[in-house]
Amino acid sequence: MKTFLSLLCFLFFIPLSLIFPSTTFGLQESQEYFEITPPLPSDHLAPSCINSIINHTFTNTANFLFSTPYSPPSDCSSPWSHVVLNFQAECSNETSYSISGLWLGGVELLRTSTPKLSTNRSSNLWRFKKDISRYSSLLAKTNLNLTMMLQSVGNDVSAGVYNVSVTLFFYGGANVVEDQLSFYDTPADLIVPISDDGETGFWFEIKNELDLPSKQIVVPQNTRRAVLEVYVSFHGNDESWYSNPSSSYMRMNNISLLGNGACREVLVTIDGATVGSELPFPVIFLTARINSLFWKPVVAIGAFNLPSYDFEVTPFLEKILDGEVHEFGVGIGDAIPYWFVDANLHIWLDKGSSSVTAGTVIAHNPSLALQGQEQFKRLDGSFETKGKGRSESKGWVISSSGNLTTLTMQEFRFRSFIQFENNATYRFVKMKIKVHKEVQVFNERRELLKRVIVTRKYPLRIITSVLSGKFVSNISHAFEETWSNGNNLSRTTDNLQNWNGWIPISEQQQPSLSGDSNADQRLVYKDESICYSRIVAVANGRLFADDLRYGCISSS
Repeated sequence: MKTFLSLLCFLFFIPLSLIFPSTTFGLQESQEYFEITPPLPSDHLAPSCINSIINHTFTNTANFLFSTPYSPPSDCSSPWSHVVLNFQAECSNETSYSISGLWLGGVELLRTSTPKLSTNRSSNLWRFKKDISRYSSLLAKTNLNLTMMLQSVGNDVSAGVYNVSVTLFFYGGANVVEDQLSFYDTPADLIVPISDDGETGFWFEIKNELDLPSKQIVVPQNTRRAVLEVYVSFHGNDESWYSNPSSSYMRMNNISLLGNGACREVLVTIDGATVGSELPFPVIFLTARINSLFWKPVVAIGAFNLPSYDFEVTPFLEKILDGEVHEFGVGIGDAIPYWFVDANLHIWLDKGSSSVTAGTVIAHNPSLALQGQEQFKRLDGSFETKGKGRSESKGWVISSSGNLTTLTMQEFRFRSFIQFENNATYRFVKMKIKVHKEVQVFNERRELLKRVIVTRKYPLRIITSVLSGKFVSNISHAFEETWSNGNNLSRTTDNLQNWNGWIPISEQQQPSLSGDSNADQRLVYKDESICYSRIVAVANGRLFADDLRYGCISSS
């Protein structure tokens, strides 16, 4: 029994990269990693100017912190139609896995993670792009510091080096391109950070659901609209929260760690009152306790560019436009150590007035209602959790643009089923998350001026087992998203990734020297102008198929 308890603790809370490091033979050529993502609107455009903002080598520490003054480009001033961040990095194989953030003036621009490194390669390379046009007003400012944090997830001191280059591509235009299928149709006039002091990065560390870090802010009295953008990442004992059993299961089996089940909820507050919540996308980080041969060279969905979450807080402007200090907070429901969280408050100003008048009509934002059933005997059992929730907020703002009413509606559906068999050496995880969010804007005649609808689905299935000395894994993971205006505009992304393979495991959990891994991934992206698809296949860390087309493919 004691042996099985030790194995279970390893499977849940010790990264398999420590148990099953990759095969180490002679050093080979460099390994380049990439994430399969949709195309950017600017991909076929030539930038007006390029601004190199970071070109730095991080060495010999557990927590890499770098700060440098930022200046906007001198040869192409705002407004810009697009701004794209290009991230490139190279590291030796002695470096440890890290989570990273990039902030400008305390405002987070990017949350990313490093790949699971190949120890039999001379170096490891990766690169990706992110559209950061929503931060244009901030990027046009001077006298700001740009800060990058590379934090070792295990707080291990790295013996290697990271060479990091970050470049911004600015695309000029007479007018800013308005994105009708976004909560940021035009960039905000002001962005205020809700973040820590920056001594160890600007993120807050959350260890449990009682941790509610916050920032006091005086909101300009001529604010006509506000959106709170939240960045989160999960590590330590909550890195694989989507597969956690209940805490009662852990206690009954004398495992001195919490589980808290397989559901987490991102919460935002104003002056202590909840004004919104979101179910996070379960990014599978590259140290996940599944199979150390996976995610090479194609990384998990969202691993290089973690998603942020947007909360329309315009209906609540009435309570924060009095010129007084107000407290904006963030939290994680049912969290266990630890999460990194911060937020950006995007503010649109009424430039024709020094103040506006606002009122709140509806403020109904309950937390997700969960129901759970569990049955277990010793290490074997099952855990089922279901939940749903609905929130609605409505408020009006009288500005120089007239009397506009903003209505936000959101629905959640969550379902998780986890099963352990054969003394917990077989583990089955199946989770479904669906989020439906809608924002409508009306004028005083109740005419609909704007409507944005976004639906997201996050299906996930993980099967692991120990059979005949092998640790066998199978994963199916997807990100499905549809944006619409409810009429003639829409944008869809379907991104599905499958992995399967095995690694040897001895009774003493000795390092493995062989194994097998295979993957396929299919991305289909459609909007009003393009249909883009990419299909890749991987075998044992090598890419053997990569079909990229600007044309539709069958979804079958």
